[in-house]
Amino acid sequence: MRQAAIKRTTGETDISIMLNLDGRGEAQLDYPIGFMKHMLNTFARHGLFDLEIMASGDLEVDQHHLVEDTGIVLGQCFAKALGDKRGIVRCASCLYPMDETLARAAVDISGRAFLVFDAQLSGVPLVAAQETNSGEMTETGAFQTDTAEDFWQGFVSAAALTLHLEILRGRSDHHKIEALYKAAARALRQACEIDCRAAETIPSTKGVLV
Repeated sequence: MRQAAIKRTTGETDISIMLNLDGRGEAQLDYPIGFMKHMLNTFARHGLFDLEIMASGDLEVDQHHLVEDTGIVLGQCFAKALGDKRGIVRCASCLYPMDETLARAAVDISGRAFLVFDAQLSGVPLVAAQETNSGEMTETGAFQTDTAEDFWQGFVSAAALTLHLEILRGRSDHHKIEALYKAAARALRQACEIDCRAAETIPSTKGVLV
């Protein structure tokens, strides 16, 4: 079973993640940032990764620490679950349309950490709101969109893989970020799959992927 469980506690965050690469896309998430919880659920569903996350952090400072550290721990889980990467497809890509947005993800589980991130984001936070008992709408929080890149940088560094994430066109920052998570999940799902024609082989002329 290609599974991993990692807990990471620092002076800024406390994060526990359980990952099953060969799951059904089920997610159990205890996560304090609404938009990121939505993205992690989307990532699990489109990658068919079973994912359990419990996370807390110093949100009174800002969202950067928690979002980046979540990427780090998730990347560590991928690296642990993949082991020596024997038999995996290794490389994959996905072109994902989401309404007016078109996202592209390409991944190589190479053992070399490198991220290209071109999301064409506006830099304006995504605001969440809810209706009060009096019928008025009140702001309950916001997602700092610049931390989307921090998540993927942490993930790539810990998982030791190459990942290119690009928005080819789009208007909505919500759609751009979500389309990138969906594209990345589907590309990773393909790259992590076992190649039935080379199930006992390390997919590299070097004989190792480190």
